[in-house]
Amino acid sequence: MTEKLRIVFMGTPDFAVATLKTLVEHNYNIVGVITAPDKPAGRGRKLNESVVKVYAQSQNLNVMQPTNLKSEAFLDELKALDANLQIVVAFRMLPEVVWSMPKYGTFNLHASLLPNYRGAAPIHWAIINGETKTGVTTFFIDEKIDTGAMILQKETTISPNETVGQLHDKLMSIGSELVIDTVKQIENNEVTTTIQPKNDNLKTAYKLNKDNCKIDWTMPLDAIYNKIRGLNPFPSAWSFLENNGETVSVKIFEVEKEHTAHSNTVGSLKIDHNSLKVSVKDGYIIIKEIQLPGKRKMDVKSLINGYSFNDDAKVL
Repeated sequence: MTEKLRIVFMGTPDFAVATLKTLVEHNYNIVGVITAPDKPAGRGRKLNESVVKVYAQSQNLNVMQPTNLKSEAFLDELKALDANLQIVVAFRMLPEVVWSMPKYGTFNLHASLLPNYRGAAPIHWAIINGETKTGVTTFFIDEKIDTGAMILQKETTISPNETVGQLHDKLMSIGSELVIDTVKQIENNEVTTTIQPKNDNLKTAYKLNKDNCKIDWTMPLDAIYNKIRGLNPFPSAWSFLENNGETVSVKIFEVEKEHTAHSNTVGSLKIDHNSLKVSVKDGYIIIKEIQLPGKRKMDVKSLINGYSFNDDAKVL
């Protein structure tokens, strides 16, 4: 049995809150919570607090929001907490002076079956690439990104119509349980690690940006379908819509697919009173939910009722 754990937790978004909450519910001693600084948001530029901060304060936990993880003031404050374990979930890259500080190390929860899908958006890319399974991994942090020795993994299936939002919530729950299992192993001095295999053909979870979230309508039907569900609801797939002499950018959320032969031009639209279909090489993408510039997300029936399409409207 190791000495009693004194844990510092680091994380920022919803995905991290579930794990922090589970640690608190298991009565672990959280001596500090490190999260992103507050950011101005919205028209009023009101300061937006991270959900981890909001939850941590509701539990009277000690919250730190450093802008510089190498600053002397922050490092002194961190040392003073006298933590012997650090747990990282959806935070930023740590300098060695931080991750090497605790006696039992610093471990990270990553939302993929490492070594595949290292990087910023593992949940999205697993769906975009049409994977049928994924999972979560805990590993000890080292000097590179997501390359450290693995502690535990848990696998789950990805259903054919699952969106990134649904998979995110599933992995969030599985991940919080895996963190508890990992902490128990550390607590009982039972950790065995596996070095990540070196492989040149690994799949990467690149950071998402405007370019790689744009839909390419010339791709095969299944690839387009996977891309849209892999970005639904966040950050969302998008496309240009050309209609009535103007071109606007639209976000596309919920879709269905229809494999069928046709001779329509790729990107042309088939519209009736309650459905909107995009012609692609091997069938149709049926749009169910869309967002026009400056408007709220809406179902297609509402769109068709209030928006006029000309005969040669298309997506680009």
